[in-house]
Amino acid sequence: MLRENATDLLAFLAVARERSFTKAAAKLGVSQSALSHTIRGLEARLGLRLLTRTTRSVSPTEAGEHLLRTIGPRFEEIEVELAALSSLRDTPAGKIRLSATDHSLDWILRPVLQDFLLRYPDIAVEVCCDYGFVDIAGQGFDAGVRLGEDVAQGMIATRIGPDMRMAVVGSPAYFAHRSAPQTPRDLTDHACNNLRLPTNGGLYAWEFEKDGESLKVRVSGQITLNGVYPLLNAALDGFGLSYIPENVAAPYLDDGHLQRVLIDWCPSFAGYHLYYPSRRQAAPAFALLLEALRYRG
Repeated sequence: MLRENATDLLAFLAVARERSFTKAAAKLGVSQSALSHTIRGLEARLGLRLLTRTTRSVSPTEAGEHLLRTIGPRFEEIEVELAALSSLRDTPAGKIRLSATDHSLDWILRPVLQDFLLRYPDIAVEVCCDYGFVDIAGQGFDAGVRLGEDVAQGMIATRIGPDMRMAVVGSPAYFAHRSAPQTPRDLTDHACNNLRLPTNGGLYAWEFEKDGESLKVRVSGQITLNGVYPLLNAALDGFGLSYIPENVAAPYLDDGHLQRVLIDWCPSFAGYHLYYPSRRQAAPAFALLLEALRYRG
């Protein structure tokens, strides 16, 4: 019974975590019809409905939630222990899955990975770019990269980058017919390029601070995007003001393609951290990457 169910349970975990047969099938490398057949067979053997299916969504039933909560961590432990066997090899091996933003990939991860992957040819790294706060363990990631050190309960945060500043920038063409904003409140009179956050579908409120006063400003404009680099391009194209990391804007500020405003309202804040579950014993491959990424100032 155990041998018969093991593969089917892994299939169930994939569907329950992804909330989608299509995404789970792609992750497992099987057809959607074969995956659906596997789940129906598991439910028939158990005599329980594990998933509620509609035309738009898939979600675990009460029995499915119980199974996900109880066996999910055990399969994760098995995966970690199997990965730990790589320490017995002559060279470390394994696959590491990370959730990160496009900016953190370009600025923090990419320079480290260039040397790391050459040094450890048997270690593979997968990076999924996403601005949402994903469920690291639930979606099969080893770790996530996000700003700041405040993370959810049961997670560890390790600094991997320096402090950061944001910059409000626009093109010379944009400012040719508009006066620069003097305070964040003046942004309501400007065209601003919005960032759409996938976690709740909301628009990011621009954050400012000066002399102990903190402000969050809801801006508006004709363009809404979902990444730092599209926002950079929108500012360069003259669509309006963009709120982007200082280091992304710096080359274009230096050559005059962008102008910066509200500088004294954009203080430094804690930079990128790698966060990962505290309950999991780090596999050797992940421990090596963590040490390579650790920020040493």
